[in-house]
Amino acid sequence: MTKTVLGIVGGSGVYDLPALENARWEKVDSPWGEASDELRMGEVNGLPIVFLPRHGRGHRYAPSDINYRANIDVLKRVGVTDLVSVSACGSFRENLSPGTFVLVDQFIDRTFARPKSFFSKGCVAHVSMAHPVSPGLVSAVEHAAAEENIPHHRGGTYLAMEGPQFSSLAESELYRSWGCDVIGMTNMPEAKLAREAEMCYATVAMVTDFDCWHPDHDQVEVSSIIETLLANTEKAMRLITQLAMSFPKKHPPCPIGTDRALDHALITAPEARDPELVAKLDAVAGRVL
Repeated sequence: MTKTVLGIVGGSGVYDLPALENARWEKVDSPWGEASDELRMGEVNGLPIVFLPRHGRGHRYAPSDINYRANIDVLKRVGVTDLVSVSACGSFRENLSPGTFVLVDQFIDRTFARPKSFFSKGCVAHVSMAHPVSPGLVSAVEHAAAEENIPHHRGGTYLAMEGPQFSSLAESELYRSWGCDVIGMTNMPEAKLAREAEMCYATVAMVTDFDCWHPDHDQVEVSSIIETLLANTEKAMRLITQLAMSFPKKHPPCPIGTDRALDHALITAPEARDPELVAKLDAVAGRVL
């Protein structure tokens, strides 16, 4: 089996992993442009860990400005097999109150201003997103949350909006009527790109607020969000450390085949493929190219 390398993408409030042993920042170049930051490389209990602050240290990048392709590419280049996204979000449900960690299993992508695939003219591929998270990885995260007594809920739909503004009341009510559970600005196209890169993916959606649908929270206040976000950050650090302590050192096959997502995805005939694009896909799709 493949050696496990656990990747962590830190969202708002999560800009470092102080628990890492032998830690160092390392710049990794990508043919897709600049990643959000250098990679924080280290280990926990002998397990290699790679951390990337999604917004960059100091929170330099707005959701629409993040180079999601470069981020996933550099993580793939250093061998990440399993990727956990730790992300702040708003809640559409009374039972998913601020401070709850939601382990989502579905996404609705309402973003529109971001490149969403590594594949395009010259090398076309279609991967399945029917089940966008890896259940084995989610189970490991759920176990870690339980061990740390972190309030959590398994299952739910994450609505990815463009941002950076929060929703209007009409939008919030619409998304609730669709059956969405949480809302955020960053997990798409990240989840799609992780699937194309054949990485097992899971999202820990950390609720910071009720979205504006809630009669007591009709104005989403950044100050109150930050207060909850800081408390969530402390819990996220404990969760990640606990996850790493018990995570398998050898990567087991994904039960839904995420780690072989490109087996039958490439459509473009070999003789018709664009050599320049193929060269850029060396890390993401080198296994099948």
